[in-house]
Amino acid sequence: MKKIDSKEFNFTRREFQMGALAAGLLAALPSWARAGEAKSTSGAESLRAHAAARGLLYGIAVNPALLDVEGVANGRSGDGYTRLIREQANIMVAENAMKWEALRPSASVFDFTLADRLMRFAGLTGQLVRGHNLCWHADNPDWLKTEATKDNARLLLTQHIEAVAGRYRGRLHSWDVVNEAILGKDGRPDHLRKSLWVELIGPEYIDLAFQTAARVDPQVKLTYNDYDIELDTPEHKEKREHVLQLLRGMKARGVPIHALGVQSHIGTDPDQKYTGLVELIRACGQMGLEVYLTEMDLNTAKIPGGNDAQDAAVAQTCRNYLGAVLAEPNVKAALTWGIDYSMSWLNKAKFDWATRPDGALLRCLPFDDDHQPLPAFFAIREALDRAPAHRA
Repeated sequence: MKKIDSKEFNFTRREFQMGALAAGLLAALPSWARAGEAKSTSGAESLRAHAAARGLLYGIAVNPALLDVEGVANGRSGDGYTRLIREQANIMVAENAMKWEALRPSASVFDFTLADRLMRFAGLTGQLVRGHNLCWHADNPDWLKTEATKDNARLLLTQHIEAVAGRYRGRLHSWDVVNEAILGKDGRPDHLRKSLWVELIGPEYIDLAFQTAARVDPQVKLTYNDYDIELDTPEHKEKREHVLQLLRGMKARGVPIHALGVQSHIGTDPDQKYTGLVELIRACGQMGLEVYLTEMDLNTAKIPGGNDAQDAAVAQTCRNYLGAVLAEPNVKAALTWGIDYSMSWLNKAKFDWATRPDGALLRCLPFDDDHQPLPAFFAIREALDRAPAHRA
């Protein structure tokens, strides 16, 4: 952990109010939740079990390289990280192992080592797996950026999907087929992001990716996944409208799509509202689409105070956010992007917008770096318990 700077910090009135609220929330927590303790967080008391009891999936984004697959195969529980993944998730997704950059060291070579490792682990532990992702503007290998042209881009995309989705045909719960295709500020009339794919193939690359995935694996649920559509802010409202327009257009054209993925990288402002997201979820339900919360974590950079204040704010936001969205019957899964905060991408990447002025790590996930439960764990479990159990 970075050494805390002793300089004086100046907080805005808004941040002071948030800190005061966090302190109040902390005081309201039962002692066992404040201490991160409980009689049990595994077995029947795990997030996996509580989700299953309500007909839901709780999942975790996983780094397959860290899983003790051989230990599990030989009857051992594995290290702390492996044990948490086994105990808490009934569905997993690879953080990076199924992206283009990880799978394609060259145009002619595929490397499925880590993706296969995750699939083997899932087979040993009886867990489902989501695929992430088949088409994205980011995390692409350098060779793709230089070798893809308007003449070969369609073939490159379809061959990639055929190879990757074909390898795991019939074995995955769902695929994020296209990730983050909407970006209104790029200025296109259709609000699509100016990605390599849209520039080389055109807007039809989205339909092409979904049609190819459906042909290769007719059993898997095909998902469109995006971020910044969760809050009741003008920016999120505008993006929700563009995402809904995209989904309605796909359905009207007969493009095979089964779900919307809501990434859920959100902050901990206690006044955050989710009315617009609930409306989007219901609109998806009217189109016959499921909804998955695919990448949930919470940015605590603006929460003044120490670890306890962070923990209280995260727990309350988990309770509010999941309480709002899990009430909708077409929301079938909730995944956090990681399980313990020390390994979160928010802490590893050192983004300016995800860095606390006191230098402390963001306590953005259900467990701490010693694999002990935080108040967020109990808040998520409580939200799962309150979800209606009427999901087909």
